[in-house]
Amino acid sequence: MTSKVKESGRKSLSSWLTCEICQSILSQKDLTIHHTNCPPNFEIWNHDFIYNNVLYSTVETYNSLEQPKNIHEREFDDMIFISQSALQLCEIAIGDSVLVTVGENKIVKTAWPTKDKSLTSVSITKHAIELNNLRGLVKIQKLDCLINGAKEFIICNVGKHTLPEVTIELNIILKNYNEQKIFAVGNKFSIPFYGKRLIYKIIKIISDNCGENINLPQQFKQLNFADQIHDIKFYKAFYNTKWTILNEEQNKKQEEYKKIKYKIQDIGGYDKVIEDIKDVLDIGLGKSQNLGDFYISKGILLYGTAGVGKSIISNALISEYDINSVTIYSSDIYSKSLGETEKKLQDIFMEAKAKAPSIILIEEIDSLCPKRSTSSTDHERRVLSQLITLFDDIQNTNNNVVILATTSKLDLVDSSLRRPGRIDKEFEIYVPTPSMRADIFKKMLSKIPNTLSLEDIQNIAFVTHGFVGADLYGLCSQAILNVVKHQPKTNVATDFSTKVTISDFNRALTVIKPSAMKEVLIEVPNVRWSDIGGQKDLKLKLKQAIEWPLCHPEVFFRMGITPPKGVLMFGPPGCSKTMIAKALATESKVNFLNIKGPELFSKWVGESEKAVREVFRKARQVSPSIIFIDEIDALGGERSSSVTAGSNVQERVLAQLLTELDGVTALGSVTLVAATNRPDKIDKALLRPGRLDRIIYVPLPDYETRQEIFDIKLRNMPIAEDVQIQDLVDLTEGYSGAEIQAICHEAAIKALEEDLNATIITKEHFKAALAIITPRTPPSLINLYNDYINKIY
Repeated sequence: MTSKVKESGRKSLSSWLTCEICQSILSQKDLTIHHTNCPPNFEIWNHDFIYNNVLYSTVETYNSLEQPKNIHEREFDDMIFISQSALQLCEIAIGDSVLVTVGENKIVKTAWPTKDKSLTSVSITKHAIELNNLRGLVKIQKLDCLINGAKEFIICNVGKHTLPEVTIELNIILKNYNEQKIFAVGNKFSIPFYGKRLIYKIIKIISDNCGENINLPQQFKQLNFADQIHDIKFYKAFYNTKWTILNEEQNKKQEEYKKIKYKIQDIGGYDKVIEDIKDVLDIGLGKSQNLGDFYISKGILLYGTAGVGKSIISNALISEYDINSVTIYSSDIYSKSLGETEKKLQDIFMEAKAKAPSIILIEEIDSLCPKRSTSSTDHERRVLSQLITLFDDIQNTNNNVVILATTSKLDLVDSSLRRPGRIDKEFEIYVPTPSMRADIFKKMLSKIPNTLSLEDIQNIAFVTHGFVGADLYGLCSQAILNVVKHQPKTNVATDFSTKVTISDFNRALTVIKPSAMKEVLIEVPNVRWSDIGGQKDLKLKLKQAIEWPLCHPEVFFRMGITPPKGVLMFGPPGCSKTMIAKALATESKVNFLNIKGPELFSKWVGESEKAVREVFRKARQVSPSIIFIDEIDALGGERSSSVTAGSNVQERVLAQLLTELDGVTALGSVTLVAATNRPDKIDKALLRPGRLDRIIYVPLPDYETRQEIFDIKLRNMPIAEDVQIQDLVDLTEGYSGAEIQAICHEAAIKALEEDLNATIITKEHFKAALAIITPRTPPSLINLYNDYINKIY
């Protein structure tokens, strides 16, 4: 292509020529090379020219003999020297701030004319070139964007001279030397300090929202100019701007420690989920080929119960990719000043785009911008709107930035964020299964000297029902504490030959409970099956309902059936129904939640049903688990057929109970165990198969059962040889278990009445006790149970 060149019309600019084809302005000496390079390459150019008010040249070292007058020598490092005619063609006035771009480096210098160089020469002092690596091809253009005022500069020392501490004197020098200068994140500057030259790098800039006012025409120019400066933000330093110096070595060590601390290989159990997340990250960060011109969603949400490992997985992924990342905590960016929170978010996203590929991690996104409701504040709505705008901006551009968010309350994340194009890749980090717990546990034990066998690990993983990663970490901490406690206390350093044993973990298991159970945790009395006399049939049925599905789940799968959802025990008062539930909680080792009817009832509409929902939600969260409801007739009483049906609290609670047991939401490995004295008062809907599947009658103890109860009670009591257990069993026909226990207690009290120092209980004492305690179960109640049994079977 042959370019057509004409002379510039202005006399002062007669040495310049304009290409009629590409409209580039160049000097006479570059005319020949321009003929073969028209239009010129704007990324890598081989001759100097001016195009669209931008000077494309190369950097030269400034060493003029005729230095500018009335300017101190220390100011030269902040100046750029260009010919007078080049300044005019670029519409740059003397003393204007200009943007200097050399490769990825962008700094702001003050323009100054020079006469001792060629028309297109660009000169910078040797120190300024070395400081920000300004070598090679350079672009010069007037800085026409809005300059923000800086509230604080966070800097770190990168020179060979370091100071042990920041003094007031150094702070004053920083303020004086940098006042009215313009910086961006990543720029370096130097200051003299007692013969040394201290060099600092700007790590972060905090804005005070008081931008330098620029006239309206310049602000319009800024619309096109933003693309040229790649969204880099510039800030002006004032005298009241704060300067905070960080120790770079400390910074590096913290980053390195973070990378060492969080590794993918140290996370157990969630391999499949991590692989799925990595697939999305690879495409979003440009590491895998995308299909066509279609941008897949760049928003990923990790949700799950607190302590399950969302943050660790996120940080491990960031360490794995080893790219620029920024973490957003709502506590760090929230501000009482109007618009400051939104501005901080904008700065974070802009910095991530400038340093792409990047990952933006938003911790607990529900606290940053809660779901919109009538009670939402104006501030919350603005932050949510700003975040939606930033998400859309990321999604609609191919800039290799991915947003990773975590939450433990998925229902509190606004639906406008949870849609395709924003955050639609949702991964549940669920409560680990026994095999996953074993994997997590192995990874944790690899860092602890221990003597645990593979079988021990499997056993601990099996009994830690409902434990999340944080709970297992707490278990290991408690086990180490147990070891340290039992070590002799000396001033010598810890003996590294000491190892954690299975007994330390067994002690820890009695202390550490699932974090999800903290709110509803109850003390389960240590009652064993051996503490309950007789009731073999009842014990077997409960084992079938609770222990079989837990220990042998494959049996139910093989037979194509599901385990029973609920068990109802009914019978006369005092027949060990509650005690059996306690033994069940102890023997099965599953999480045990005890519901007390009166605690569920509230005068506020909806609160009672919410309490029932919460109990079942907690039970599902820490499954496998048992929910025990004593005296269920108080909660699940039969519904009336009157006009006001459904209006009282009891009926609403029953409706919620029925829904939880057999509703749309799966009950999972949760078993309901209920006890009552009046089964005829319970609503029929609660007793149908699929809810309370197994209905078990707990009768008054028979001869064999009474004998076992006496054996258990009297084995720890000092009784005389004349006391025959068979005689007592014969005499207690029709007595309940509680009444038999009362007889033993009363006999002991009689012995103490005669002599406070008594050491033996005689036959006479038992006779006196039998005279006082009589059976209190009326025949009418037994007949009621018999009629009920005949009706249901």
